[in-house]
Amino acid sequence: MTNRIAELRKGRRISQAELADAVDVTRQTIISLESGRYNASLLLAHRIARYFGLTIEEVFLFEEDTP
Repeated sequence: MTNRIAELRKGRRISQAELADAVDVTRQTIISLESGRYNASLLLAHRIARYFGLTIEEVFLFEEDTP
């Protein structure tokens, strides 16, 4: 799973710390999400999507396995 968090955050000109505060997680969590080392829980994905006014699917991109 990939995500557009860094792109969306930079588009709004907010820091990782500001986003972390807004969605009630640590800055380290945002860093890990942006680098792909951590996948958000459903609750966190919902908070992030709501913060940006988007759907979860618009923020988090699920890559399906291809045969």
